[in-house]
Amino acid sequence: MSKSIVLLGASGSIGYQTLDIVKKNPQDFNLFGISIGHKTRKINGILSHFPSIKAVCIQDKNKVNYYQKHYPLVKFFSGDEGLINLIDYCKAEMVVNALVGFVGLYPSIYSLTNNYKLALANKESLVVGGDIINDLLAKGHGELFPIDSEHSALWKCLKVKDTDVDKLVITASGGAFRKLNRDQLVDVKASDALKHPTWKMGPKITIDCASMVNKSFEVIEAYYLFGYDYEHISILLHDESMIHSLVKYKDGTYRAEVSYPDMRNPIRFALYEGNIPFDTEVSDDYHKFGPYHFHDFDINRYPVVNHARTVMEKGGTYGAVFNASNEVAVHAYLKDEIPFLAIESLINRCMNEHHNEKAKDYETLLRVDQKTRKYVRELIEKGEY
Repeated sequence: MSKSIVLLGASGSIGYQTLDIVKKNPQDFNLFGISIGHKTRKINGILSHFPSIKAVCIQDKNKVNYYQKHYPLVKFFSGDEGLINLIDYCKAEMVVNALVGFVGLYPSIYSLTNNYKLALANKESLVVGGDIINDLLAKGHGELFPIDSEHSALWKCLKVKDTDVDKLVITASGGAFRKLNRDQLVDVKASDALKHPTWKMGPKITIDCASMVNKSFEVIEAYYLFGYDYEHISILLHDESMIHSLVKYKDGTYRAEVSYPDMRNPIRFALYEGNIPFDTEVSDDYHKFGPYHFHDFDINRYPVVNHARTVMEKGGTYGAVFNASNEVAVHAYLKDEIPFLAIESLINRCMNEHHNEKAKDYETLLRVDQKTRKYVRELIEKGEY
């Protein structure tokens, strides 16, 4: 019996690779719906490959009538509310959330509230709304399966052994500027930041890798997914991205997943809910896993990671501020409106000035998100960064 799926963010990097897996495993998966954002030119190709699709969500509501006429057998929705309408209309067993940014948060909350299985690639869902999502899961609403390569690796290692754990070790490539010191970051251009040494990803996450905000988010995600605090999660710089994360045990041994940097591996593991064969390796020294290069993580080189501790230890609306300030700053950097290090300084200013609130519901997080975005745009326009 094949599993029915709704894919949010079908036009992005994770979405494209998810489509590939579904297409190659028709006996196991049935695609009921997709969201495609602004990349509507991809609709025809996707619909021709997946005749099972019942509904599509696009961003521009002015184009809905056009597509509805061209594809009368498919229901079209639009905008952020269309994502929820899509989930409702398709009633698939699993929602794959491959959206980028805050926009992915409410679909995650909604999916779990309505007891869907959630395969999650949207980092912001946990960074911003981790308390709400964990509360839903604790009350028995839905199930969550992580897609991030680092968390997929940790999930596999902990499936094998989750006792006597000393630390979760999240590996990091260091991004495009990993060989530069902070003084050399002053004039780096977005075009250079987009040249990731080991992964092919979308522009937003590639910039986040260079700034190490991405790794900050992954530390927060690990906290919400696996329940380990900041003191028991560490970062290890690893050039080749062959080791996706490690679990260090109290006896000094390490367990790791070792594989080529290809997101199809963690996507597949989430789609199959962890019920497919996988391999982990054990060693008393992570240098023995292969001819790879490792470097100690230096918090002085990447001080933005300190904000992960704030989000994990203080909770509330700090995650919303961290994410919103970063999103606006990254988009400004991509448009050459601000220098690279301004991303960090804008985040610092917002986090330092924030008066924390309890994240009691989505509306609270949305209000803080919008307020932070407005403030960061004002700072950028004034040149205060």
